Formats: sequence, structure tokens, C-alpha cells
Amino acid sequence: MSFLPFIAALLLAVALAPASAASHSKRKIVERHSQRGVPYAAHEEAMRWADEVAARRGLDAAWVRQAVGRAQFLPVVARLMQPAPPGTPKNWRAYRSRFIDPVRIAAGVRFWRENEALLQRAHREYGVPPEIIVGIIGVETIYGQQMGTFRVLDALATLSFNFPASHPRAVERTAFFRGELEQFLVLQAQRGADPLQPVGSFAGAMGMPQFMPSSIARWAVDFDGDGRIDLAHDAADVIGSVANYFRSYGWQPGMPTHYPVRFDPDRLDKEALLAPDILPTFSVPSFLAKGAVLEGAAVQHQGPLALVELQNGDAEPTYVAGTENFYVITRYNWSSYYAMAVIELGQEVGRALQAQAATTPPAATPAPASVSPVPAPAPAAPGPATPEATTTPPS
Repeated sequence: MSFLPFIAALLLAVALAPASAASHSKRKIVERHSQRGVPYAAHEEAMRWADEVAARRGLDAAWVRQAVGRAQFLPVVARLMQPAPPGTPKNWRAYRSRFIDPVRIAAGVRFWRENEALLQRAHREYGVPPEIIVGIIGVETIYGQQMGTFRVLDALATLSFNFPASHPRAVERTAFFRGELEQFLVLQAQRGADPLQPVGSFAGAMGMPQFMPSSIARWAVDFDGDGRIDLAHDAADVIGSVANYFRSYGWQPGMPTHYPVRFDPDRLDKEALLAPDILPTFSVPSFLAKGAVLEGAAVQHQGPLALVELQNGDAEPTYVAGTENFYVITRYNWSSYYAMAVIELGQEVGRALQAQAATTPPAATPAPASVSPVPAPAPAAPGPATPEATTTPPS
């Protein structure tokens, strides 16, 4: 989580691949992952690094050396870090269909129903609406159904000591993953936990929200106050931690994530509008001056906006005016496609929850034992709270 551009690009490429190819790819990953890798015990650079970490962090040197030495090099992890082939077409509609489907929506409704009070509490304390939290957890792991099967220690060690040298940002990425491996070892040492036990994604992300180790250290919270943080099984901690992450990145309560946008062909300067990418840069007047057309509440928006382009293969792209809250979602995964999938999944789950509430027959309320029943309609028993208005206007 809190993922990097290259991870987002890889996920986009996988999501856009034909279904048969994606299934074949998954089978191959599982097959290769089932094979044991080569331990790092004989890797001189890795063992020197282990000694440096132990000294720098005040950890038991023998424990760190043993942990790093038992980590295994997994070639499939290194291969998965390669950039997507150049020229891979992007298609928002195809991407959306992979994340907004009946399986995720049904699982999201169950998650929302079961955790309604926690979601509302997170909304009150952090300002992040339930549908955004529900959208994140659904896109990341289908509410805990797919949290990854790679040993985190193996994944992080592989990316720390065998990151593909051919990658254009290999030096930077190697440093990043060594920092994550170091933080992972610190967390496990603090908990007195076995570093070989946690499993997660090929990038070392863990739990329902797919937090990297540094994100766990900075933003994970014990939302239910039971004295421990469990992002794999404890929905309360997951909900609170996701909300805390967004607030830390500047989520503004009550602000929409985006608005519909059209263009005035006579004044349109699309190149200038797209130049800042998804970073909100333009005031509403400057946005309009460059040929964007906004309506309704969007015209009164007080913060900066960005023109977000979602390509649709050979068809016309989809455009929205992204706000600072849209940008905050991209801090979780640096992709506008990802952010829009999170938003729209949360919306769809909210609509499905509302539809269920509207069609659920009211339960009869029994009369007090000391009073004879009377033939009158009983008041409806309270049902699940109606989801609050989505952060985005209907598209």
C-alpha cells in the first residue's frame, strides 16, 4: 500500500490483460512461488547489511543475521518488478470491470453491515467517509480474501538485494526496499514475532489494507484498544488505520473527490490542463479559462483542481475534475485509475446497501407481555444505517 508508481503500473497492466492471460499468469506465479528459493545466508552483501541494521537499530545481531540468512531469493518477485512493456494501452473501462464486480460489491455490503459502527466512528474521528474506506479495502484485498501468499521476508529481501538491475530506477528502488526490510525486522523484533511467518504481496505489503512495513509503523492504529495492532484479522484496526492514513495525507472532510467536466472547444487548452498531471493546480477561474466547463457545486469549489484523464483504449478518454481529496487517494497507490476504482467501488457498495435496506421487510415488534396484542401494524425494527452521501456527485 501506499504504493509506488511502478507497482501501480504493474497492477494496471495485469488488470488490463485478457482474462485468460491473467489466469495463466496467476497460475504461473503460484507454481513458481511454491518452489523454494536460495537462502541469503551465503550472500555477503546481505549479511553485512544485517550487521549494519542490528548496530543502527540496537537489535540483537545474531537474531538479525539469522532472519536475513533464512530469507530466500525468489526470482518471480524480481521479475514482477519489471516495468510494463512500453506502449501498453490503458483502458479505464477494462480496469474498472476488474475491480467493480458482483463479488467485490457483495463482499463490501457484508463488510459495511458488519462494521457500520466502526466505519461511522472513523468518519467522526478522521473525517474519512465509510465508502472511501470500504472502497480501499475492497480494491486491495476483497476485504481480506486475497492478502497475498509470499513470505514478506522473502519478498523484501529479494527486492533489497536482487532488484532487477535493468530497471530504470533500480538504485532508488533498492534503497526503498532495504528501508522496508529494515522496518519489517524492527516491527517483528518489537513484537517478539517470527519474521518468517507474515505473508503478503510480492512487494511486501501486508494485511487487509496492504500496508508496507513503514506505513504500519507510521499510520497503523489500535482502533479497538485491545493493546495490539492486527491488520490481517481485526477489522477495527484496519478501518482506523486506513482512515488515519488518509487524514495524515490531508483528507478534507466534506470535500468531493471529483466533479464532472466538459470542454468548450473554442477555448480549450487541454495540453495546459493536463500538464500538471493529477496534482490539483488550477483555481476554478483558471480551470474555466483554459476551456473546462463545470456546473453546479463544482463552480463554487474553493480549492485547486486537476484535469484527470482516464484513457479508454481506442475510444474517447473519460475526464473528471479531481480535487485535493482525489489526489489524497492516489497517495495510497499512485494511479488515477486506482483512485477512481476505489471511489466507484465504494459508491456501488453504498448503493447496494441502500437497496437492501429498502427491500428488507420490517420486523414485527412484540407487544409487552402484560398487554394483550392489538391488531395494528408494528413499528419497523431499526435496520442498518443508510450510508451517508458519497463524496462524489453522481457521474
